[in-house]
Parts: sequence; structure tokens; C-alpha cells
Amino acid sequence: MSPRQITVLGECVADAFTEPTSVPYELALRVLPGGGPANTAVALARLGTPARFLARLSGDVFGRLFRAHLEASGVDLSYAVAAAEPSTLAVAELDAEGQAAFSFHAQSTADWQWTGAELAGVDLADTACVHTGSLALVKEPGAAVLEDFLATAAPRATISIDPNVRPLLVHPEVYRARLAHWCDLADVLRLSEDDLELLLPGTPPEQACDIWHAAGARLVVITRGADGALASLDGERVHVPAVSTSVADTVGAGDSFTAGLLHHLGARGLLGGRLTELRLDDVEEACRFGTRVAALTCSVAGPNPPWQSQLAQLATADRAWRASTPLSRTSRPNR
Repeated sequence: MSPRQITVLGECVADAFTEPTSVPYELALRVLPGGGPANTAVALARLGTPARFLARLSGDVFGRLFRAHLEASGVDLSYAVAAAEPSTLAVAELDAEGQAAFSFHAQSTADWQWTGAELAGVDLADTACVHTGSLALVKEPGAAVLEDFLATAAPRATISIDPNVRPLLVHPEVYRARLAHWCDLADVLRLSEDDLELLLPGTPPEQACDIWHAAGARLVVITRGADGALASLDGERVHVPAVSTSVADTVGAGDSFTAGLLHHLGARGLLGGRLTELRLDDVEEACRFGTRVAALTCSVAGPNPPWQSQLAQLATADRAWRASTPLSRTSRPNR
């Protein structure tokens, strides 16, 4: 079955990685196109899901880079807004494990200036799922506009949200204040264990899943880096191991996991509504696929998700893990 279109809404960010030079007191920046929602849209398109990206793209040098990158990956930009404001810039420093610490330059940039009129004409007739999150869902003045768009889209499409908390730019309390409303809108909530600690400090992952189920989200997936992922469908849970890989950096890995998850569900016709036909075995398979996509993203520099043809290189290893790694499941009555 060919997957239906997934519409992604959110920001593009110029990820500038610091690099030393031979000149004293000089630092070079290597700029790659990034931004959580943009990374997810690129990964979906490269995996073979028709992906449309709703973005406000600046006409500056970074905006032109974003547009070229998205189009080269096969992303539909037919509803992208040509924005007068500058692009958002994030400067990244990598630690020894490839984890990035970002500082943002995002004051009055293009990504947050959404108006209702810019989204009013978007046709969702062919869209099975709308995915959003990250900064565009919390930065004003556009955040409320995006929430209204999700509420309008929800009767006809599955809603997926990735909070992707950025505490240096937006205080976690802003995310916490809106999270219950997002869960009420969302069918899928995907977040990292770092997000969990910022949103519900000290809360065990299983308890957090139950809190977010009670708020409305049917499927909650918490990615845990080298420890794989915990997925909870109405309280039935499965732990999926990570795929071993050499790590260049982890930038964009979570975005790629989300794309893999949604692509796999969409290819099996499970998106397009409230996930009423979804079963835990479907979730397990989708998460396994997502970990493979994330592993390939970690194996290269920057947010550069794999193409569908590249996934074959991990297929043999994945079959070996299936045979050797028992899954740990727990369950509780559906709410």
C-alpha cells in the first residue's frame, strides 16, 4: 500500500556547527539546513511518503538553502510562505558523544510569524496525518494560530506532535502549560527522555505515559537514545532496543525516528483518523523501523536522514536483533 500524504508544519533552522581553524582567535561555522519539523519532512520524503511542508521561508541566504534542500529531498513546498523576515539560526557545539548544545538567534525571525490567513487555504483532503511541534508550536505570535490549525485538521487527519523542548529559547513552563491541550489534540505524542525530564522532572516514563494518555494522546513514544524507545498505546507498552551504529552526531535523530514511525504506520494504512485500528504489534514494528532510520541519521554529520535505498544496509542486523533480543512488555486496561 502506498502511503498517503503527511503534512508537516513548523520551522526551518540554520544549524551552524563550530569548527576550529588554524588562525588564532578565529572560529569557523559550517551551516547545514535543520529545524525539527523540516528534518521530519525531509526524512518522510526520502523514505517514500509524500510529504508537504508548511513553512515560512525567508528569502535570505539561509532561506534559499532551506528551499533547495527541501526540494532536492522531494518535499512539496506548494503551500510554503515566502517570508520577509530573516531565518532562524542555531549555533551548535558537539560534545564527545556527538550530543549538540544549541544557542539560538531567533528574535523576530520568519518561523514564528504565522497568521490565520496564511493557513486558511491549506487543502488537507489528501492528508492522512498532520505533524508539528518544536518551537513553532510555542513561539508567539504564531503558536496559537498553529493550535487552531491542528484543531481544524483533527476531524480528518491523525495529529502527531513532538514537543522538542528548547529551554534556552523558551522556558519549559511554557511547554508544560500547553502540553495537556496538545495531548487533547494529538493522537501521537513523540518526545525524548530529555524532553520528559524538562516537562515532568523526576517522573518515571511509564507514569508520564499514563498522564499523557489521560490527557488524550492514544500513542506516546519516548525515545531514549542508546536505550531504544518506550511506546505506550492506551497503557499497553513495548520496549524496543536501539540499533547499534557508529555515531557522528545525534542531531536530527529524534526527528528521523518520528518520520520512520509515521512512514511505517502510513504505509500500512493506519493513519488518517484516531488510530482505532492500531495494535501494539503495529507500534512495535513502526518503532523498530524508526530506530533504524535514526541510527542511519546518527552515522552521518548533521540532520541528514537516509533515503529509502540506504535502509537495506541495516536490514540484516535488524533481523539478528529480532531473533536475539526479547521485548519487554507490560499492559494495563485501556482507558
